Amino acid sequence: MAGKLDGYDGLVLPGGAHNPDQHRADEDAVAFVRAFFEQHKPVAAICHAPWMLVEADVVRGRTLTSYPSIKTDLRNAGATWVDEEVHVDAGLVTSRGPDDLPAFCEKTVEELCEGEHTEQDVPTGASAGASS
Repeated sequence: MAGKLDGYDGLVLPGGAHNPDQHRADEDAVAFVRAFFEQHKPVAAICHAPWMLVEADVVRGRTLTSYPSIKTDLRNAGATWVDEEVHVDAGLVTSRGPDDLPAFCEKTVEELCEGEHTEQDVPTGASAGASS
């Protein structure tokens, strides 16, 4: 998977309920998301997109926001959930929904420009697909 990411500076996961719900069942998509954390690359997720982060088992010990209806899923996966228009945690940018797009886009560009974040990693003890 590592070589497949050479041409990418980061990853933006779009929201909506259907897109992340469908893709979190795709092992290749989940592995692709996880690989960005393994390579310390910035990741941005809005709305329901953090479901992909849960499935990739990369939220444990992180602080993030999302669409409010999935906050329990994030907490159950070991994340701290906050109600903010945008939250950045060591290269991970998250927002709640469409109303937050201006702040989300601004922070996403900022994190992409900063490049790799050594703190952006897979939590210790995490395993791919652990939440399946």
